[in-house]
Amino acid sequence: MELPVVFDIQTCKNGKSIGIATLNRPKSLNALDLEMVSLLLLQLQSWQHNNDIAIVVLDSRGDSTFCAGGDVVSMYNAMKDSKTEQNNPAMVPELLETFFSQEYRLDYLIHTYPKPILAWGNGIIMGGGLGLLAGASHRVVTEDALIAMPEAAIGLYPDVGGSWFLNKMPKGVGQFLGVTGAKINCHDAKFANLADFVIQHQNKLQVLRQIKTTDWTENFAQNGQLLTALCAEFAQTSGVCNLHKHADLLARLADTTTLQDYIDALTAVSISDDKWFKKAQDAIAYNSPISMHLVFQQLHRGVDLSLAECFQMELIMSCRCGTYGEFQEGVRALLIDKDRKPKWAFANIAEVDEKTLNQFFISMWPNNGNPLNDLQLAS
Repeated sequence: MELPVVFDIQTCKNGKSIGIATLNRPKSLNALDLEMVSLLLLQLQSWQHNNDIAIVVLDSRGDSTFCAGGDVVSMYNAMKDSKTEQNNPAMVPELLETFFSQEYRLDYLIHTYPKPILAWGNGIIMGGGLGLLAGASHRVVTEDALIAMPEAAIGLYPDVGGSWFLNKMPKGVGQFLGVTGAKINCHDAKFANLADFVIQHQNKLQVLRQIKTTDWTENFAQNGQLLTALCAEFAQTSGVCNLHKHADLLARLADTTTLQDYIDALTAVSISDDKWFKKAQDAIAYNSPISMHLVFQQLHRGVDLSLAECFQMELIMSCRCGTYGEFQEGVRALLIDKDRKPKWAFANIAEVDEKTLNQFFISMWPNNGNPLNDLQLAS
C-alpha cells in the first residue's frame, strides 16, 4: 500500500539532487490529513539539512487536483465525538489541535525554507492546498488551476497563513476573496500574488527534465535564480483575469470601515452581465455570519503581525472554531448531510456581537503556552 505522500530523490547531471514530494490521495482530492502533514513536515525538515539536495518540488498525483484542502470530515467527527464524550464545549478536540498545530508548522516551514521550493499547482487548490502553495519560493499554477479560500461556507475562515498572504494582495482583493470565497483562475492567482508563473500542465515533464539537467550550486540564492529563469522559459504572460477587471472596484469597497458597510456596498454593486462577480455576491447569503466577521477581524489584526504571529493567532482562532459549533455545523450542512441548510448561530452579520467575536482570539492555553510559540518571529 502506497503512502499518502510519496517521496523521491533524483540525481541531476552534476551530482546534485532534487527532492520530490508528491501528494498521493487523488481519490480524496489530495485532502490533507494528519498523516500527510506529518510526513511532509518530517521529510522537508530532513531535506533542508541534506547538502546534496539543491531544490525541492512539491507535486500531486492526479491531473485534476493539487490539494482540495484539509480533511474536514475527520475534523467534524472529532468535534462531534468530543461534544458527546466530554460534554464540555470548552475542550478543544485533540485531533483538531494537533492537526492545526502541525499544518501551520508545515506551512511556516515552507514559507521560511532555506532552499528553493517549486510547488506545481494544477487543478483544484483550496484551503490547506493554498497553504502549501502560498509559501513556496516558486509557485507554478497551470491553466486548469481553480483556487479558492471557501472556509466561510463551512463556519471557518481563511487560515493556513491567510492572515499573512491575504494582506499581501492588491488592496481589497484579500478581503473580497476571504468574505465571498470566490473561485479564481491561474491569471487571477498571479495578480493576487498567490502564484509566480502560469505554465501549461502538459509541460510539467519537460520542466522536470530541465531541472535535472541544470547545474545546481551550493548557493541557495543562486539556485533560486536558476529556477526562476527555468520557469520563466515556460511561463505564459497573459489571460483572462477577473480580479484585474474589478481591481478598482475592490479597492474602493475596501475603504469601508465595518463589515456591515462592506457587505452593503458589495451587494449593492450591479454588474448584470458578470456571472463570476454575481456568484461571489450570492455566496454571502450562504456563508456563516461569524466567519465573515472573522475574515474582517483577521485581516485587520494581522496587518502588522509577523508571519509567525499570524500562525499563532490562527491556531487560537481555529481551535476556538472547533469548540464554538459553527465549524461543525458548516461541515455537516455542506459535506455530511449535504442539505446546504446550515443553522448558523446568528441569522445575519448585524446580530454578531463583539463579545462573541473576541472569544475567537482568546488563547485557551495557560501562561500564553501557544504550541507555536517556538516559531521564529520572521517578517
